[in-house]
Amino acid sequence: MTAPLFDLDQAPAATTAAGPRPHNQPLKVIGLDVAMGTTGIAGEGWTDHVKARGQSQHSRFEQQLTGIADHIRHADFVVIEGPAFSKNNTGADALSAMRWMVRHDLWKRRIPYAVVNPDHRIIYAVGTAAPKDPATGLRLKGDPLKAVVRQAVAETYGIHTEGSAKYDEADAYVLMAMGLHWLGWPLAVVGDDRRRALDSVRWPNREAVTAR
Repeated sequence: MTAPLFDLDQAPAATTAAGPRPHNQPLKVIGLDVAMGTTGIAGEGWTDHVKARGQSQHSRFEQQLTGIADHIRHADFVVIEGPAFSKNNTGADALSAMRWMVRHDLWKRRIPYAVVNPDHRIIYAVGTAAPKDPATGLRLKGDPLKAVVRQAVAETYGIHTEGSAKYDEADAYVLMAMGLHWLGWPLAVVGDDRRRALDSVRWPNREAVTAR
C-alpha cells in the first residue's frame, strides 16, 4: 500500500460547487451502511443489501464480509458509515469489529475509502443533524428520523428504497452521493446547508482516487 492512498492528514477541501455531473464519470463509487444484521449498499442509480442470518457471531461476520465483497471488489472508492459514539449498546463491540474488517478488506484490495459519521450523513441528506417533527417540534429519532432520510433520497435522487432494508439502503445511497460530490461529480444540486457536511469528513487524497 502506498502512503498517499490513505493520506488523511493532507485531504483536500471538499468540492464547493454543486451542479450537473459529467456523463463520462469513470469511477465506481460504493456506499456502505455496515451492520451486523443488514448492511445497506448503494451505487449510482441502484441499492442493495446484505442480510446475515447466521446463528453465531462468526457466521454473521462471514456472511456480511462475503456479501459486501461481491459489491466492492471492483470499486474505485468506498464511503462507509462510521460509528455513532453517543450510542452504547451490547452490539457495539461486534459492529466496530465488523466495520474494521470491511476497512481492512478494502486496504488489502488497495481500494481507497472514507468514513462518514451518521450526523454528517444526515446533514448531507436533509440539511441538519437534528430534523424535527413539524407537528410537535420535537427532534426525530429512530424510524421517523430514518424515514426522513429515505424520503430525501427519493426526492433528491429519484431512488425509492423498499422492503425491510429500505432505511439501510437509503443511508448507503447518501454515503455514495457524498463520495461522488466530493470527487466533483454531484448527483444533484444541493444547498449549502447540506453541502457543508462534506467539509467535516476526513477524505483520502483525491488524486490517489481519481488516478485509479
